[in-house]
Order: sequence, then C-alpha cells, then structure tokens
Amino acid sequence: MGVVVPFEDASAGNGIDRLSGLVASDLERVNKTILERTGSDVTMIPEVANHLISSGGKRLRPMLTLAAAGLCNYAGEGHIKLAASVEFMHTATLLHDDVVDQSDMRRGKLAARMLWGNEASVLVGDFLLGQAFKMMVEVGSLPCLDVLSTAAAVIAEGEVMQLSAAKDTQTTEDAYLAVIRAKTAALFGAACEVGPLLAGGSKAEIAACRSYGMNLGVAFQLIDDALDYGGSAAKLGKNVGDDFREGKITLPIVLSFRRGTDAERDFWRRTLEKGEINDGDLATALDTMRKHRALEDTIERARHYGAMARDALELFPQSNWKRALFDVVDFCVSRAH
Repeated sequence: MGVVVPFEDASAGNGIDRLSGLVASDLERVNKTILERTGSDVTMIPEVANHLISSGGKRLRPMLTLAAAGLCNYAGEGHIKLAASVEFMHTATLLHDDVVDQSDMRRGKLAARMLWGNEASVLVGDFLLGQAFKMMVEVGSLPCLDVLSTAAAVIAEGEVMQLSAAKDTQTTEDAYLAVIRAKTAALFGAACEVGPLLAGGSKAEIAACRSYGMNLGVAFQLIDDALDYGGSAAKLGKNVGDDFREGKITLPIVLSFRRGTDAERDFWRRTLEKGEINDGDLATALDTMRKHRALEDTIERARHYGAMARDALELFPQSNWKRALFDVVDFCVSRAH
C-alpha cells in the first residue's frame, strides 16, 4: 500500500541540470580519477567498488565540492582529487551501511554484500577510505585534510549513534536530528567547505558554504525518510518500507509515536522494538502516519532546512554557481526519486 506525498514545486529550478552543466568538464576528470583510484591487483576490489560507484549515483556530493570551489573562484587543480575523495567517503559509508543494516538492495541493484559477502564489502569500503585520505594528502592542504578527516570521524559517530537508537521508540526529534547531522549532513557540509578553503576564501565564506552543506544534508535525509514510506521501489532503488522492516527510527516514526494513542504506541513498540511484523502492518504504519501528518510534517521540516541552506549563500553575489546551488536545494526537497 502506498501513500501520496505532496511534493510541491517538483519542477523547481532546473533540478541539477544547471549544476551538471557547470561542472561537466571537472566532473569528467573526477570520474577518471575515481576509475584510476579503484584500480588494484586484487581483482575483487575494483569489482566491488565499481558495482556501487557505477550504479547510477548522481555524484551530488562531489559536484557540491566542485561548485563551492567555483563559487569562490578557485582556479587550481586540487578540487578534483578532493571531490573524488568525497565520493569515495560516501561510497565507503554505503558499503558499510548495507552490512550494518543487512540491506539487500542499493540503487535498484543487489547490494554488494549480497554478491560478495559482508567481509568484502567492509574491506573494500576501508580500501576506498584509504584511497580518499591518500588523495587528500596529495592535494597538500592541511585545512582540507582536517575538515574531511573530521567528517569521517563524525560520520562513524553518527552510525554508532543510530545503532544505539535502533528500535528505540523513545527517541526524540532532537536526538534523531543529531544522528542525521552526523551521519548524513557532516559529509555534505565538508564537501562544501573544502571548496572555499582551497580558494583561500574568507572565514565568512567558508562558514557560509559549510552551513549551506549541513542544512542541505539534513533536508536531503528528511526527504529520504519520507520517501521510504511515500515513494516507490523503482524510484527509491530499494524496497518501500525498508526502514520499517529494519526497525529504523526515522522522523516520520518519531512524530507518529509522539502524537499517537496508547494503542498506536503499542503498535510501534511491537513492530519496531520487538520486530514482530505481520502482514498488513506496513499499511497500518502508513495509515497512522497519514492520520498524524507525519510525512507531510517531515517534508515541511526539510523545506525549513532547505530555506536555511539558501539563506547561508546570500552573502555571495549573484552568479551561475549560486543559482545552481539554489537549484540543488529545490531538487533535494522536491525530488520524487
């Protein structure tokens, strides 16, 4: 059973077309770097890595690194390796996440762990992290290395925080937002921050780009949370309701539990805490979310963070780069896939 989620302005801006056009030549170099750095005499490493890297991801995070550098008029070469590093960090976390979550699907394909096993997925993720840090060192910017290495530690903390909160229906909205700031937004923020750092931007410009990335990352994850209950398998690249089946506590659950009756809270405890899911329980979950406007309000929260992301860039003069970054906010908040 599905639910129609009201996404407004679905055609807002140009999606990420404007951004894709601006970074096209640089992104081609990033992709070339990615292919080179996944090479290894150990044949399983490029097989596992490329299974995910070439599976249709939009390269949004590395494109943000390239765009933030362009926004601040960077004219060097370092942003290419840093963008590739960001993509490797993201891919490594996906490989690790699928093992932790025991996910079967990723981007519409079997997860790497289903084809090569959990051990290979974890180890190839570690290989990609190693390659990411190697490229950061090659760029030679200690501030950028500091930002990205700090993000790697924060992301790991977020994963552990999420693991600790798994199946805990008492999780508060503030606690959940802390998890996604660490788990998702930290990499968005770092990806945007290293551009102005490389360009020698002012403290205000660096802080603005980081704020843009962090708020965009929160909005992106909140929309993901809503889409897990209001999207479609074809568009999600995974099964609708996977978060529910895995006992993940996301914002729609937090809102539904908080606003629910005693009987509804008992339902969430049975299905999420105890893992006792029966036929029809996903439909009940969706009905309960609809009753309490949990999906709509999750999307409204995402719009709020999207607005803060836009505001963060207002100190920059108008440019194609700025317009493209505004488009990304519209894309992330209004996407239906």
